[in-house]
Amino acid sequence: MGPASLQGEREPEKGSKGEMEGYRCLLQAGSQLESTLQQVTVPVSLKEVGGYIEKQVAYLSGGRGEDSSVIITLPECSAFSDIPEEALAKVFTYLTLIPRTRQPGVKFIIILDRRLDTWASIKTALARIAASFPGNLHLVLVLRPTSFFHRTVTDIGFRFSQEDFMLKMPVVMLSSVTDLLHYIDENQLTSEFGGTLDYCHSDWIVLRTAIESFAVTVKDIAQMLQGFGTELAETALSDEGKTIEYLLESHTDKYRKLKDAIRSVSKEGRHLLASLESSGKEDDSQWDVRLDWETVQRLLAQLRDMESAFDGFFEKHHLKLHQYLQLLRYEQSFQEMELCLEHLTAQERELSISVDTLVQTEQALKRLDSLESNAQEVMSRAQIIILHGHQLSAGHHYAMALIMQRCNELRHYCDTLNAALKTKHTRLLQTHQLLLCLEQAHTWCDDGAYLLANQLIDKYQSKEGAQAALRDIEQFLEGAPSMLSLGPDILAIEYEAVITPQLQAQIGKTLEKHATVQQMIQSRQASLRKLADKHVRPIQLVAPRPENPPRAKSPLFSPKHGDGLKFTFDLSLPGKRASRKSPNPRKIEVIHDYQESRSCVSYSLDGEDSPDLLKRHVMRELIETERIYVEELLSVLLGYRAEMDNPALSGLLPPILRSKRDILFGNMPEIYNFHSRVFLQDLEGCLEAPESVGACFLERKESFQMYECYCQNKPRSEALWRQFSDCGFFQECQKKLEHKLGLDSYLLKPVQRLTKYQLLLKELLKHSPDCEGTSELQGALTAMLDLLKSVNDSMHQIAITGYEGDICELGRVLMQGSFSVWISHKKGPTRMKELARFKPMQRHLFLYERVLLFCKRREEHGDGCDKTPCYSFKHCLKMTAVGITENVKGDVKKFEIWYSGREEVYVVQAPTLEVKMTWLNELRRILTNQQKLLRDEAYQHGQMVGHIPLSPPLSESKQQRVSVSSEDTESGKSSPDPQPHSPKHQYNRKTVQVYFNLKNQVHQGILGKKVQPLRLAFDSTFLFIFQ
Repeated sequence: MGPASLQGEREPEKGSKGEMEGYRCLLQAGSQLESTLQQVTVPVSLKEVGGYIEKQVAYLSGGRGEDSSVIITLPECSAFSDIPEEALAKVFTYLTLIPRTRQPGVKFIIILDRRLDTWASIKTALARIAASFPGNLHLVLVLRPTSFFHRTVTDIGFRFSQEDFMLKMPVVMLSSVTDLLHYIDENQLTSEFGGTLDYCHSDWIVLRTAIESFAVTVKDIAQMLQGFGTELAETALSDEGKTIEYLLESHTDKYRKLKDAIRSVSKEGRHLLASLESSGKEDDSQWDVRLDWETVQRLLAQLRDMESAFDGFFEKHHLKLHQYLQLLRYEQSFQEMELCLEHLTAQERELSISVDTLVQTEQALKRLDSLESNAQEVMSRAQIIILHGHQLSAGHHYAMALIMQRCNELRHYCDTLNAALKTKHTRLLQTHQLLLCLEQAHTWCDDGAYLLANQLIDKYQSKEGAQAALRDIEQFLEGAPSMLSLGPDILAIEYEAVITPQLQAQIGKTLEKHATVQQMIQSRQASLRKLADKHVRPIQLVAPRPENPPRAKSPLFSPKHGDGLKFTFDLSLPGKRASRKSPNPRKIEVIHDYQESRSCVSYSLDGEDSPDLLKRHVMRELIETERIYVEELLSVLLGYRAEMDNPALSGLLPPILRSKRDILFGNMPEIYNFHSRVFLQDLEGCLEAPESVGACFLERKESFQMYECYCQNKPRSEALWRQFSDCGFFQECQKKLEHKLGLDSYLLKPVQRLTKYQLLLKELLKHSPDCEGTSELQGALTAMLDLLKSVNDSMHQIAITGYEGDICELGRVLMQGSFSVWISHKKGPTRMKELARFKPMQRHLFLYERVLLFCKRREEHGDGCDKTPCYSFKHCLKMTAVGITENVKGDVKKFEIWYSGREEVYVVQAPTLEVKMTWLNELRRILTNQQKLLRDEAYQHGQMVGHIPLSPPLSESKQQRVSVSSEDTESGKSSPDPQPHSPKHQYNRKTVQVYFNLKNQVHQGILGKKVQPLRLAFDSTFLFIFQ
């Protein structure tokens, strides 16, 4: 489902009634809360007038006068006249707004306490009140000064100014507090005026600050809820699952933070309510406290309503996002599964069931079984996806219709693929059954021909012999395959679905062969019946002349087959051509070996051997032993390695052995997979054409390298086996498998199999002179021999100790062997020889492409046949600084290896002359390749020139070089004449000097240095060294 379809599924949900209804409820609750906040919130905050309120310039005591007028008290304040007009106006505005927000139109009474002041102060205060007071001023009660002088002045001043004040506000001049009681009840006055009203100015400030802070916080929370709700409602849904996951995570995080903030504000409101209750909410005289309590209670209730509306909206929006994410993931799973099923369907279509041979049928069945196994695994996962879709639908998912459509599509895919696989499997099984019947019929016909050939004339000349032969034939006929009794028409009807023209031809050939053999049997039966009915004079057999050469023994037989029973007979098999070179009949020698319950047939001709027949039987031997080898590997892997995970045998298995199974078995699973899945099928395909097996070996040449890894691990495996060979686990496994030999014998099978290949290839090559595929057979034999050598060399390499660095980085071992070595070296101007000059050191040399290692063979570890060599690293020579002298005076088996311009000379004595020549050839090849590389570098720098005269050679102390020389030397000096006992080197004196710092010298030559040419005598070319 693409973005368009997802968008189509998303749009209805985006505007769903439930979500939009929740959003409207949230906006409505927020609007109500906002209205309440506007009603109870004072535009001027306490923070703006806090300094003057704290100084008690004026305060609300909570008392009420006539007509519930609010009393504002202006106590004695020496700094009243210093208050700016603007500040005083803000104070009056703040104090009047508090009751006006609760009770619009309320009147105010001001008590101006000036008992300790003067008329001037009173006059100024009244004037400022008249100018700054914003409310409905009902009455101003002035407590005049108490001193006689100031009272008199006040009375006179007020009498003359009364009309001015009365025009602006009603002013009553009071002589004492007692007069104040005539206007205001005692319980509405504070203690300073002789009343009983309890008032604490600091507590009032704290309570008022808390109320205003709570209202502001509630307002912020309401705005945050509305903003977040709008953000959720306007969120655009993406087609990316990670984006939806991020939205879910971020929205949930914001929601939790808002919930924490709401809980915090609610807790603050409840604490404020408790404080107001403790301040006297139930007392009628505390009317302002009661109104504050009601305001806070109202805000808390509306905040809860808004929280509830927001919770409902967020729950619906969160469900929408969650279901949308489920839909995205389900669609992704559907698309992935759809691709897998389409790929399997394509594989099913490509799998051909048009097979002609039993091997092809078995291979096709294996491929089909593998495909069916993969298909079953994929279809199991498809069933899980279908089940998940039903669960989503059961959960009232908004895209239920689309999900069910996807489930039906997956179910259709699976059903179609399963039906196609079953159909092909059924047809392949029918083809396999038909080909198996044909093969059985062929075998029965061949057995019939052999049966007739085995009935020797001298045995059934008598009546009893003829009757016995007839009984053998009748018993043989009873075991005839059932298909031979069916006609071609019935076979065509029974196998109509699978018969191809090729199979039809095979059926015809089989029936024709059966008719021929049947005719032979009937003829023999007629002859035998005549012999059984009358007594025939025995025919005396005459031994043939011994003119035939000795028969060729089959390569399949070991010497112990000679103890078996053998007899010979003549037979011209139907469908077999006689040798073109000899008209003599074919003589077959049958050898039965009862010791191993197997029989083999060795073919020879009277005139000469039959190479085709011998090659065929060698090929059969190769395939049969390969099958046995694969079965043995499988028995080890299942009967031992897999049993290590069997809980029933866990008590018999040491814990340390379970963790070292890879050491014990090495890479045997890899070897088994290669032979069972690849190589065995390749060999079976070569049964009819044995000469093509060479190409088969060459094609899998790289795969056989896994044996090198197995052999390198073999010492560790054997050491582990010796440690735990008496373990009850191995004994129990061997008992279950009914193996006569222990596990160690089966762990040796890969090594034995590797050596068996080259023997069988030699046999095939011996019987394949100058025929097609001979070069491939020779190449396969060489590859197997090289592999054996490489395995052997690598086994020695892993025994090297003391080498600093990774020995594997040196590459493949080219040569290795033990030698006697004398070392001489020179330091500075003098040349020093070791004191042990005449006593050689025994060193084991390892030759690589770039280095030559000198090692010392140490004492072998283990006892008896379990001893393994160990090589201690001594010295390393880089081949870029190595030279050789092929002959050394005094011993034909010696040669020199010198290093760094003969600063170090190693006289090496090989065990035989052949070993010496092998090493010299390999060393010469390496040095020649290096010289060729340097020559190519010189060509690249444009420094190769024509023939010019030679100049004197360079000093050895200045150049590191490689030299190959056949000159005899003694004490490191060259001799002009070669050794007389090296004739193959006398015809051509080879002298090659290659300077390996050529690259640097070339750069110096470019700068104008002299050019010194160096003649390469053996290829008539010149190499120039710049000095």
